[in-house]
Amino acid sequence: MLQPIFKLLRPHQYIKNGFVFLGPVFAHAWEGETLLAATLAFLAFCAMASAVYVLNDILDVEADRRHPTKCRRPLASGAIGIPAARIILSVLVVLALALGLLVSAWVTGLLAGYLVLNIAYSLALKHVVILDVFSIAGGFMLRILAGTLGLGIEPSQWLLLCGLMLTLFLGFAKRRSELAETAVTAGPAPADPAPESRDDSRGDTRGDTRRVLDDYSTALLDQFIAISAACTVIAYGLYTVSPEVIALHGTDELIYTLPFVIYGIFRYLYLLHFRGRGGDTSRDLFTDAHLLVTVVAWLGVTLAVLS
Repeated sequence: MLQPIFKLLRPHQYIKNGFVFLGPVFAHAWEGETLLAATLAFLAFCAMASAVYVLNDILDVEADRRHPTKCRRPLASGAIGIPAARIILSVLVVLALALGLLVSAWVTGLLAGYLVLNIAYSLALKHVVILDVFSIAGGFMLRILAGTLGLGIEPSQWLLLCGLMLTLFLGFAKRRSELAETAVTAGPAPADPAPESRDDSRGDTRGDTRRVLDDYSTALLDQFIAISAACTVIAYGLYTVSPEVIALHGTDELIYTLPFVIYGIFRYLYLLHFRGRGGDTSRDLFTDAHLLVTVVAWLGVTLAVLS
């Protein structure tokens, strides 16, 4: 029973909640009390993220049973029943909010906002083209705000901009990966099918697994990915040479972390186009040595420059 629960909670996705620590790192707020508060906020978002995964699995259980890979999820496969999943969901939400209260009212409110956003995403927003990915990015913005406003740190506009563009890049890459995966199982589809020409009576198709994919095409997503990738690199590059940032950190050497960001973006694009990756950012990070070393090196050099 423990293994299905572990799989249901998706702990390998917890690395995404590391966005909470960006505020303290780039604000030089590394003292013990702030670090403890950031850690509690991180754990709170881990619990709430797992709650959201459970909620999504409950709502999507029928669609997941028709999906080529999601059919192996605990609820879709029947390893865990819906009543048990609802109990797990309730416990996780209470735990997340309790941890948030230990930090601040801001963190608690942002956790509640994260839950509401994801409920809206599960019920409606995930079916709205483009807005679906912006909704995902919004979840990461809430994590960054929890690590800044939630800890009494003034949020950096540069930090929010870089975070937004990076998460849009990853979100559109995920959609492209999903589109490629469903195209293999459902057969080729027109690049931009007209709404009236779509056949909703087909069996296991893109529309059955994630309807919004019918409003995307590979060509369109490649443009979104290219734009968001370029904006990520440009925004981060401008951040590193910004006079206010140099004055804040007392150094102009943050520019030396830019090559790691560029290489990481390029490597992810390579994995997306030539290795069939991009559908699960967390798993991609831990299974690709190049990407993992790049992220670790960026973090190490960043901490060395800022210390």
